[in-house]
Amino acid sequence: MKISSLNEKEIISAIRDSFVSSKKSLIQGIGDDAAVVRIGKRNFIYTKDLLIQDVHFKISFHPPHLLARKSLNINLSDVAAMGGVPSYALLGLGLPKKIDSQWVEDFINGLKSAAQEEGVNLIGGDISRSKKITLSVTVIGEGDSIITRSGGAPGDNLCVSGTLGDAKEGLLLLQRKHRMGEGREIDFILKRFLDPFPQVSLGRELSRRNMPSSMVDLSDGISVDLGHICEESGCGALIYKNKLPISWALRSLQKKCFDFALHGGEDYQLLFSIPKEKMGHLSELRKIYPISTIGELISEKKIYVIDPQGRKKELKSKGYRHF
Repeated sequence: MKISSLNEKEIISAIRDSFVSSKKSLIQGIGDDAAVVRIGKRNFIYTKDLLIQDVHFKISFHPPHLLARKSLNINLSDVAAMGGVPSYALLGLGLPKKIDSQWVEDFINGLKSAAQEEGVNLIGGDISRSKKITLSVTVIGEGDSIITRSGGAPGDNLCVSGTLGDAKEGLLLLQRKHRMGEGREIDFILKRFLDPFPQVSLGRELSRRNMPSSMVDLSDGISVDLGHICEESGCGALIYKNKLPISWALRSLQKKCFDFALHGGEDYQLLFSIPKEKMGHLSELRKIYPISTIGELISEKKIYVIDPQGRKKELKSKGYRHF
């Protein structure tokens, strides 16, 4: 069977089915934002992401220092989605011959700045020649109360951090030759795509307070990532369109901002479910973090969007797909 006939979900499922572990130390294996292994009395979190030139980024509009920051931060976002704290990183770096020393220096400085912001230490990796720039980052973290995708239940409220859809608009602006310095709205949107900020602090606070029943980071868009929670938790969801958090900048630039919020990838916000009896505890966190309640989990195994007029429409998955 050719790989072109398989989608990402099918490939992951095939790998998952082939590597079923019976080790008691494995708390969470394939099928979540990260793997969790218990060693002694400590939970260690492991995650890896791969970025390939001309698939995930273009060197023509992604400066090396921001690309380096993004390559680390998207992994930190996975750790945040498990309620953990990142500690160490490994870097796999494939570079073509045409890359000059200044690009490498800027990349290293960018990686260092992102690592220092979250107290992460780079402890090893590998470097090789390649036809295109290839970045493979592994992050190791720890967490006391691990949050997975599988704990949601019908009746839980759905919440999300930050605003949605900005990164997709940022990519479109870059493809249309827009660059930083063209205005407040454009700069805001471009930064959301080029230099995403991982919600590590929020994830840690949610975990510490034992609030979410499930959580995922929004790397591929709500229509994809909410599907992961629903599939692993065995439920469906309702999303209220008028409650989706849209930034002032996206509203001013994009008429289809609600579609971008539902289907745009790379926002790297946290989407989580909270039992109704714990919602009162969210008010304190809302004083520090922008958090919106956008819907709820339901028993029917479908995802619906409710418009302001109360009309219900099934949400089809249109977020980012690797295959």
